[in-house]
Formats: sequence, structure tokens, C-alpha cells
Amino acid sequence: MLSTNIISSSLYLIFLLSSHLGHTICQSRSSDKTIILLAGQSNMAGRGGVINDQWDGIVPDDCSPTSSILRLNAKHQWVVATEPLHRDIDTNHTCGVGPAMSLAHAVVRKSFGIAEVGLVPCAVGGTNISHWSRGGHLYNQLVRRAKDSLRDGGTIQALVWYQGESDTLLKQDADSYKRRLLKFYLDFRTDLQSPMLPIIQVCK
Repeated sequence: MLSTNIISSSLYLIFLLSSHLGHTICQSRSSDKTIILLAGQSNMAGRGGVINDQWDGIVPDDCSPTSSILRLNAKHQWVVATEPLHRDIDTNHTCGVGPAMSLAHAVVRKSFGIAEVGLVPCAVGGTNISHWSRGGHLYNQLVRRAKDSLRDGGTIQALVWYQGESDTLLKQDADSYKRRLLKFYLDFRTDLQSPMLPIIQVCK
């Protein structure tokens, strides 16, 4: 079962992004794939239903698979999205249910004329903001997967960022978090050549 913190954060995330897309989807062709990038650490990668490093296999109704919701797998292929979304990305941890599938279902329900939602999992559990700095493995992977998600058409509508707990362990990391995060946002928008890309940061 998802924790109360994850559920409340997920509901707020769904409200924010589905409201944003409800206003912007009309600017894209109805046949476009609406692409949502997913990055951060364990809460984004999904730990719902994971007990003692085992996932219980339970999928809530609002996380169930449907042909209109896809995910970019580790081989950079679009496939029907099924939980756990990050199973072939966050490979050093046991993944479970996260917030992204319920978000995608809400986007489909609230957006008129949308053909597909494409989720691009990139989150890795236990990562510090320094692991996401420009030039590092996770940053490069995020940029590469974002660009590859556009090969068959579609529009990147948002990056959803759910990270920060690992930066609370040391005072110097906490003190420098805002500066590092803003630089990450600026670098990513620059490298994606999308200076107005919406970035939704989930805070607990």
C-alpha cells in the first residue's frame, strides 16, 4: 500500500500537471504524444508495495495499463506502460508503484483530443542532487532519453522532479541544494533547447 505522504503528494502532482496540460494541449495536434519526463529518486521511481525488497504485485485501479499510456523502456522503445515503471531504469533497487501512472490517467481524463501519454522514467533511488549535475551519468541519461522520446513525434510537456531527501543528510548539501537545483533546471532547459519547459517539483 502507498504511504499517506506518497498518496497526498501524488494527488497534488496530478492536479498541477493535469491542470497545466489542460491549458496547453490545445496548442499541439490531437495526434501528438504528450511526453512527460520523470526524474528524481525513490519516490518517483516507485516504492509502493515494496516490503523487505519484494514488490507485492498489487496495482491500484488508477495505475492499470491502457493502450493510451506508454513508457520509454531502457532500450528506448515505446511500450505499453505497466508497473513498476522504473524496473529497468532503477535496477539496483526493487521498484514498485509510483505516482506517474495515476498522473498519466488523470492527464488523459482531463485533456481533450489527446492521443497518447508517453512517460519517460529516469529516476534512481538514493541519489543526491550532485548526481544529477551536467556531465554526470544520470544527467546525460536524462537528456538522451528525453531527446530519444521525440524520435517518433510528440511534445515534451513537462519534467516532473521528485528528489531531495538524500540532500538532507549533511548540512552543506542542504545549504547548497537550492543553488544546485536551479542550475540543474537551467542546464537541462538549455540542453533540451526548451527554455520554457515546465518543471514541476514535488515537495513533501
